[in-house]
Amino acid sequence: MEYSDSTVIALLKEGSEKVFETVFKGHFKSLHAYAYTFLKDDELAEEVVQNVFCRIWEKREQLKTDGSLKAYLYRAVHNESLNYLKHQKVKANFEVYYTGQMEQQEGQSADKVMTTELERHIRQAINELPQQCRTIFQLSRFEQLKYQQIADQMGLSVKTIENQMGKALKLMRLKLAEFLTLLLLIWINR
Repeated sequence: MEYSDSTVIALLKEGSEKVFETVFKGHFKSLHAYAYTFLKDDELAEEVVQNVFCRIWEKREQLKTDGSLKAYLYRAVHNESLNYLKHQKVKANFEVYYTGQMEQQEGQSADKVMTTELERHIRQAINELPQQCRTIFQLSRFEQLKYQQIADQMGLSVKTIENQMGKALKLMRLKLAEFLTLLLLIWINR
């Protein structure tokens, strides 16, 4: 016996499991095919149709259609499919954002580590300079004194200061060359 849509809806609202099963079996394949046109995945299409029917059963007392049960079911599957796709898009955008944030933090952490290591190597290279050479280098680079000022302060000639700075810079380049090459390779390979 076949019922009209309004009778089927009334019976669903009353909780008729037999009518619900008949509606489910009668429309599942076509609704699945419809959901598949959006999702391009059999299992997802099946899940969407099942979700629609679960929601209909759970909220059967509030079931309202504009007459056609079939149109109602197709609209529900359409909306459920689009909501799923929208959710996937939001999820993908979040993953892209989150991955970008993590890479940025990792990059900042790596930069911080490289800076700390460079500072440590520079301090070590300075400490390994001969005493007079180290003092002249520090006065020139850290105190930003001119060669004449350093010469006056230390009681040495400007020529001696120039020679000692040349020696300090040469030794620093030699001591830091390997580490700077390594840093450059790391930076290039990022």
